[in-house]
This record gives sequence, C-alpha cells and structure tokens, in this order.
Amino acid sequence: MNPEYSTKLPVLAAAQCAVRDGDIACNVQRHLCFMEAARSHDVQLLVFPELSLTGYVPPQPSELEQDLDTPLIAPLRSYAREARMTTVIGLPLRSGSHDKPLIAAFVLHADGALSVYTKVHLHSGEELHFAPGNGGDLLELCDTRLALSVCADFSQPSHAAAAARAGAQVYLSSVLISERGYPADSATLQGYSKTHEMAVLMANHGGPTGGWTSAGRSAFWDRSGQMIASTAGPGNQLMIVSGSHGKWTGFSTAVAISE
Repeated sequence: MNPEYSTKLPVLAAAQCAVRDGDIACNVQRHLCFMEAARSHDVQLLVFPELSLTGYVPPQPSELEQDLDTPLIAPLRSYAREARMTTVIGLPLRSGSHDKPLIAAFVLHADGALSVYTKVHLHSGEELHFAPGNGGDLLELCDTRLALSVCADFSQPSHAAAAARAGAQVYLSSVLISERGYPADSATLQGYSKTHEMAVLMANHGGPTGGWTSAGRSAFWDRSGQMIASTAGPGNQLMIVSGSHGKWTGFSTAVAISE
C-alpha cells in the first residue's frame, strides 16, 4: 500500500496531441498550443504521448534521433520554465552506449532543468530500430511521487509493481494505443490502480501515426480503479485532473491548433 497523498494534489494533464509524422518543427508548435492551453488551467505537470515530437515512425529513427540537449526543444523548455509547468515530451534519444536510439520521455522541469526517462520494455519489432532503456527517477510535485512509463513498459506487471514499491502514488504512461488494443490495455492500467492503490494517468495520441490509428480516449483512474476523467475518442484534447486528500476530479477540453 502506498503512503497517503498530501493535502493538495498536483494539477496533472494528458496532452492528447495529433502529430505530424517526422516533422519535429511542426510538432513543437502543436506542443506549444497544448502547453498554452494547459497553462490557462494552472496545470503543473503535462504529459504527452509516446514519441510525441516525431510520431511513431520506427523505420526512420536515425533521421530523427536527438541528443538530450538538442536545441530543437528550446522553445518547449523555455515555455515550461516560464509557465512553471513540468512537461514530458517524446523523442528518440541518441545514445553513445547503444548502436540504436532509445525511445525517450524528455522531462522539461518547471525550474528549467532537463532529465530523461528511457523506455525499458520494447514491443515486438521495435528492437529492429531501438535499444531498450533504463527507465528513470520518480518525479515529485506537491509531495506526491509520480513514476513514468512509456507504452510497452506497462505491459510488464513488474514495471508498475516496481514503481509502487518505490513509493509512486501516480503512474504516468505515455502511449500509442489503437482502438483494437484499447479494451485490454486500458483494463491493464485500471487494474494497476486497484492492485497497487496507485492512480494512473494515460496520455494517448490524438490521431494516426506510423500507420496506426490511435483510439485517443486518454484517461485517469484513481487509486481505487475508478475512472475520474477521459477524453471522448481521438482528436486534439486536453484531460486535466486535480484534487485534495487523495480525491481527484477531472474533465477534458478540446485544444485549438494554430500553425
């Protein structure tokens, strides 16, 4: 059983963004639209889907992989710092210790710092283009501890169990889940919330990417497994949750994209 939450819970959001495959510059602008919308709702932690800045395009990661200090994300880092909003974005990470890039979640901290979580468990076929990563540290907001995961990570029960043992009270998952996979995958995530008494936030893609049609329906379950909020299907939508004393409330809203 995880420790009790602090009195005031952080304001969390899933950025269900429809991306343009392979176009980082375009996707940076789309991310900024989401960050502006999230700021208007006082969001403190914003989570984008898996590989949100490139789209899910395994056949060409070498053309898109970036160093951790890539200048391409400078506008996002600057806005995260200005808005005091920790933001989790997805990119293939170039690694000097691997011959293939890692599927990474870059964490743009509210204080301007930068850290990274790398996907530990790969889907079948991903190993042709990516190397497995090493995970990352817990995040902490409002005395609430949060663990990161990227898509196939949650398919391994040991991953969520390790997060709970480490003291995580919220399990954050950046994903690409299709309509066909949604029933089983959402049930798995909901099951973790009940098994580990650990709230779960899932940020899915808002449109097709890499030949996959995303189901959308980003969601948040509280520590008892109750769904608190969900987006209605795919599309550019922001799902926001907040609360106090372990009691969450939430809603979703459409996000207008200007490019």
